[in-house]
Amino acid sequence: METTHSHHHHDHSAAITSLNAAFVIGIVLNFLFVVIEVAAGLYIHSLSLLSDAGHNLADVGSLALSLLAFRLVSVKSNDRYTYGYRKTSILVALFNAMILLVSIGAIVYEAIRRFFNPEPIQGTTIALVAGIGIIINAVSAILFLREKDKDINVKSAYVHLMSDAVVSLGLVIGGIVIFYTNWFWMDSLLSIVIALVILYSTWQLLKDSLRLSLDGVPGNIHMDEITTTAMKINGVKNLHHIHIWAISTTENAMTAHLVLSQNATTEEELEIKHKLKHELEHRHIHHITLETERENQTCEAELC
Repeated sequence: METTHSHHHHDHSAAITSLNAAFVIGIVLNFLFVVIEVAAGLYIHSLSLLSDAGHNLADVGSLALSLLAFRLVSVKSNDRYTYGYRKTSILVALFNAMILLVSIGAIVYEAIRRFFNPEPIQGTTIALVAGIGIIINAVSAILFLREKDKDINVKSAYVHLMSDAVVSLGLVIGGIVIFYTNWFWMDSLLSIVIALVILYSTWQLLKDSLRLSLDGVPGNIHMDEITTTAMKINGVKNLHHIHIWAISTTENAMTAHLVLSQNATTEEELEIKHKLKHELEHRHIHHITLETERENQTCEAELC
């Protein structure tokens, strides 16, 4: 058997610089909005504003942790951590999802408790504060728009900020309704709606981050497509013992046994490997290790 390694590195410096700025701006804007919501919520005794403030505070924490993970990804590898600290980006995504699930439980509990004991609140204040939230969340989300499909932490930030903008829109509508109808119980109802929105936006993040933390195959990679891609290359007879996992939220690795025709020359083998690695890089796999075998060559189970 022969083993070859392919490590295809991309230049992330420009993306990292722009995302650093996006994270910092998003953190500052959303923290200021949390302060506004808490002050207004306490002043008019609005659970929906306080719930949304708690949600936004969790998002601020998530943005801060994601920024930390993004910085750790760029730390060079060493003798003890041969992949560096890239895995922290996955662990942070999982932790973010867990934090949001806890916040959902707290919001629903308080909303149900107050639903049967509604308190008079000022609908106009809710609508005004929520209107500010639409602007802040929309602007923050736009900062992550370009890079959102390249990293689950960035996508998580984008989805959460956009969902926050939608929640704020709902609060604006709810505040106007409360102002004209005095249906104070709607404050609790809006809080439950907020919790459902958070749950919807968090569930996929939880599944993705949990799978990646367990070294599962990333969601944008399909094993059958990998095999099909390899078999289309002339001279490839089989691809087996395939293992694909995520090194970070942006980089994936793969090991496999590549079976070539019995009479394949060394030059043909190198060309086949080059073609396969080139195809796999287009399928989001950047670190590739291939062990080559010849057709009809026996392979002991333990060695394989």
